Amino acid sequence: MLPPFLPYLVLSVVHLVLLSIGPDWSVTATKALLMPALALAVVLAAPRPSGAACWLLVAGLGFSWGGDVALSFPGDGWFTIGLGSFLAAHLVYLALFLRLGRGAGEVRLRRRRRVPLWALVVYPVWFAGFLALLGPHTGALLVPVAAYGLALGAMAAFAAGNGPMLAAGGALFVVSDSVLGLGRFLPGYDFAWHDAVVMVSYLAAQGLIALGVVVHLRVAAMRSGAPVRRAAATAR
Repeated sequence: MLPPFLPYLVLSVVHLVLLSIGPDWSVTATKALLMPALALAVVLAAPRPSGAACWLLVAGLGFSWGGDVALSFPGDGWFTIGLGSFLAAHLVYLALFLRLGRGAGEVRLRRRRRVPLWALVVYPVWFAGFLALLGPHTGALLVPVAAYGLALGAMAAFAAGNGPMLAAGGALFVVSDSVLGLGRFLPGYDFAWHDAVVMVSYLAAQGLIALGVVVHLRVAAMRSGAPVRRAAATAR
């Protein structure tokens, strides 16, 4: 199951190295390759690549790719496009985690999963703090940023209801976007490792979400007795 994810892992390491020492064009180029590599890994590793859950994941990665590309360029216009793309990604992920949580269709498990109590406390508190700290500095972007934060928090909360791997992925996404928001909006913000923290947490988040969903699909397929493709079943 893991070999299809190796190109994404290698690209992630290369991108992080180039983030420190490479020219800008190389950072932009490798960033644009990350989500396609992860989407390909999902299609290769999932037991049912045509299932709704799998394609929701691929769609979320596609919207994330659009956000990655848009945020590679300067200017408020590109930032707004990137914000919209990632908002769409989080809404798709939210739909995916709701599907996993209720045990629908091809991801039917033994029992429905619920959002854990800690997530019901942590993410609303995070959202309130996020708006209180950054809201006064967002200007005309207050409503889009608030909507984005709400979608991000909801996505992370419902991810937490689907096991530790997805819980970690959702939490790391919140970390990444929180640091990104601080750098974008907070006056006087200065953190030498800003770019590295944003990208390390983001790449780990996407990888954990993708791998976590694939694990769910494979477990559900085995429990239902459905055949698992040989390429996915024999990979270690």
